[in-house]
Amino acid sequence: MAVSAPADDPVPFADPAADQAPLAEALAAAAARVVRSGRYILGAEVEGFERELAEASGVAHAIGVSSGTDALLAMLAAAGVGPGDEVVTSPFSFFATAGAIVRAGARPVFADVDPLTLNLDPDAALERLGPRTKAVLVVHIFGRCMPLAALPAACAARGIALLEDAAQAVGAVDAGGRRVGAGTTAAALSFFPTKNLGGFGDGGAVLTDDAAFAAQVRRLRVHGADGKNHHVAIGGNFRLDALQAALLRVKLPHLPAWTAARRRLAARYRAGLAGAALALPPDEAGCVWNQFVVRVPAGRRARLSVELARAGIGSEIYYPTPLHLQPALRGLGHAPGDFPIVERACEEVLALPLHPALADTTVDRVVSTVRASLTA
Repeated sequence: MAVSAPADDPVPFADPAADQAPLAEALAAAAARVVRSGRYILGAEVEGFERELAEASGVAHAIGVSSGTDALLAMLAAAGVGPGDEVVTSPFSFFATAGAIVRAGARPVFADVDPLTLNLDPDAALERLGPRTKAVLVVHIFGRCMPLAALPAACAARGIALLEDAAQAVGAVDAGGRRVGAGTTAAALSFFPTKNLGGFGDGGAVLTDDAAFAAQVRRLRVHGADGKNHHVAIGGNFRLDALQAALLRVKLPHLPAWTAARRRLAARYRAGLAGAALALPPDEAGCVWNQFVVRVPAGRRARLSVELARAGIGSEIYYPTPLHLQPALRGLGHAPGDFPIVERACEEVLALPLHPALADTTVDRVVSTVRASLTA
């Protein structure tokens, strides 16, 4: 249960150390176990974590990899994405979503987002399918599972892989009860320290129900080898460290309780900010709330961010620039106005502090500061 905090304490945007402080003894024991084992790459710790993660996620297979980015790369490669191919995806995501597509040799094809959820609009995505489409990569932004609508049927009919960037959405469920990684080709997770299931460095995983796909990802993470010194594909060094796996095994059983805490805190934000001069994220039961993102209209975001900082409260902008306008992707030929919904969102979004150890009184303090700034 969250406890009250002094009103003048700084409020960090995220606080992984506070979240996992109650697990310090178990985490130290797990780390010591790995040190004593002498096995630091793959091995029993990774295999154990993969079994436990697959069971917790409701899928047949989980393959641990070295980061969320490498999970995307391995997933795209296992789906056969390569030069000359196109991958339909969202322009509202961390750069790795598009960067992994380009690194695979393919071309990102963007579709605009839903104005309420900021997830990829499935109808817009359907309109972008073409003869070169090899995959659709949906993004579950801020922990909210995107409804797939007609995409599974359309992709199946055309032999297109349906992939999920679930880096922010471990454990998320859509309105129909589908969990990430189930009923699609595969899903990529990230264990970056500020994620809902955060590690102590980089880490990631690929979830899938397809045994052949899982086997291919396992080969690709060890340079495409299916045995020692026998390489059947061009892969990479995408292995998950045993130390990360052991520490994540300690944290994984606590994920449901941490998710419940995030949902409770998000509800407190929603109640406290009801009627304020900003737009609140929609309330969905299956959202796991990696971020609590409000939309501040009419150019008032900068002032609100400054007022929060003056009060010692952290905030972040996810994301200030849509992917189609990133300088590194200039070669795709996009210009301002191509995807107006996401471009407007990038001008308005502001993420407020949200993590399991956050105190109710701290949420109330953030709410009061936001309201005071908007009415000044």
